[in-house]
Amino acid sequence: MHDAASALNTNVTGGVIALLVALAAATAIGAVFRHRQGRLRPVQGTRGGRPGGRPAADGVLTRADLGAPLGEHGTLVQFSTAFCARCGPTRRVLGQVAAQLEGVSVVEIDAAARLDLTRRLHVYATPTVLVLGPDGTIVSRTAGQPRKTDLIAAIAGGLPTTWTDNV
Repeated sequence: MHDAASALNTNVTGGVIALLVALAAATAIGAVFRHRQGRLRPVQGTRGGRPGGRPAADGVLTRADLGAPLGEHGTLVQFSTAFCARCGPTRRVLGQVAAQLEGVSVVEIDAAARLDLTRRLHVYATPTVLVLGPDGTIVSRTAGQPRKTDLIAAIAGGLPTTWTDNV
């Protein structure tokens, strides 16, 4: 009887340790994910900024892709869905940036309705925001709500010095 109780106690202790390790790992992964949310990452010549991706064609969006004209100095593209809780606040931030910067437009794309574009650009979460240069080149991207100052810096980073001096 003593051996059965000892074995049960060992199994319970092992299970508790496994549960604590899994909980610690999930917490660490969640912290990293949360830290990356809303941070703009530069995109440099490859699809989605991933090494080994296809260059050029996937990194440029046209008026036909967006269904709207590009902004003279840049375009902010937001991928949204009907059930996205952070899409509304993100839409407001993008609108504020566009109102503050002359020649910057905002385009919102329903990710569910434009699966072709969503897949091509590897949009896995909403909101996803792309910052386009004046020629439609994807300059930066983020999943989550970006900060207003980061958006302004990303747009200004791809523009001539004479324009950025006025920002």
